[in-house]
Amino acid sequence: MDLDEGAEAIERFTRGEILAVPCEADLIVEPHEGMEFESEDAAKIFYDEYARRVGFVMRVMSCRRSERDGRILARRLGCNKEGYCVSIRGKFGPVRKPRPSTREGCKAMIHIKFNKSGKWVITRFIKEHNHPLVVAPREARQTMDEKDKKIQELTVELRNKKRLCAAYQEQLTAFMKIVEEHSNQLSKKVQNVVNNLKEYESIEPQLLQQR
Repeated sequence: MDLDEGAEAIERFTRGEILAVPCEADLIVEPHEGMEFESEDAAKIFYDEYARRVGFVMRVMSCRRSERDGRILARRLGCNKEGYCVSIRGKFGPVRKPRPSTREGCKAMIHIKFNKSGKWVITRFIKEHNHPLVVAPREARQTMDEKDKKIQELTVELRNKKRLCAAYQEQLTAFMKIVEEHSNQLSKKVQNVVNNLKEYESIEPQLLQQR
């Protein structure tokens, strides 16, 4: 800084102007394709923090699971204004009092995918929002909104129920197999009895003649 710049800075300070000095905490790390994370949760935390700094609320959206073991292989994280609200109407008008819609069809999102190296990688990033962004203080909002947390809780509960149903199905299949084996054995015994009766009926006249 030369003498003129120094004098100008002092003059601005004496006039009560505040000189904003950027710090690392104010820097926004933007997502980009190829960015890696150690886990799905780490990616969620990163994008949620990015959303807070930019001025929108993150929404946990659809995922793709493994057909073999049900593990999550890919996930979309987006803006809470994604999509549109569909109003349900009856024959005589609205079923209930309509509420203001928070959905505006925003397409901003990241797509993360679990790769062979064991990392979660951003494979797609859409930055643009179709609505104004409002930066709120950290204490004014939670890390994830309650609706997304509830969805996650219900997803975990549903996953556990599916595993329990699969275990019951396996036990039922094993039981049915045992019943089928016993039925086959019983059928064989009944058939043997029938064959013996037929054989006896065929030789019964001969036995009577011998008497």
